Amino acid sequence: MRLFAALMVVAATTHAGSADVYVNGVNVDGLTGQTFEKVTVKLDEKGNVYIDAPGYSVKRQAAEQKEPAPEAVMTRKYFLVTEQNVLGATEYDVDVFLNGKFLRTLPSSEPQLVSEVSKYLKPGRNTVVLQAKKKLENKDQPKSTSKANLFRVIIGEGQVTQEQVVIEKQVVTFTRTAAESGDVTQEFSFTTR
Repeated sequence: MRLFAALMVVAATTHAGSADVYVNGVNVDGLTGQTFEKVTVKLDEKGNVYIDAPGYSVKRQAAEQKEPAPEAVMTRKYFLVTEQNVLGATEYDVDVFLNGKFLRTLPSSEPQLVSEVSKYLKPGRNTVVLQAKKKLENKDQPKSTSKANLFRVIIGEGQVTQEQVVIEKQVVTFTRTAAESGDVTQEFSFTTR
């Protein structure tokens, strides 16, 4: 009965200057878990081991090379949108950091912003940090103290249709109201698609 042994070429793990092992003339250094019966074993002057194994076929097989993983690609677009019901009433400015890099400041005194931010994101997990800072024009008299007056920052998956951005899925929602007075930092994580 003939036994076919397909061998992976593996670097020898023994110490420097050690002997090599050959089966039917094929170097099998690193081969483990094999039993050969009815063979002739020879050792040369360098300590190399030659196994003459009639009935056994030994072939060298190159190690399989893994194909590189396909590069991840985002298939969705992501937008940053601000909304306020009364322009500037909250008196908050919000600093936006995407994946550890400062993107921009969103002042409550500016009108609605709609901006695509896909190019600042990477395929997979992303982190957004929003830092809201109260910027009172008059420290003695805020513009408003109502919970109804809000400043909201949204990041979401969306698309542009008829020159209009439609957010299909919100991944970040950050809201401050005029009733709040302290500075706030909040971190969000999401996975792009």
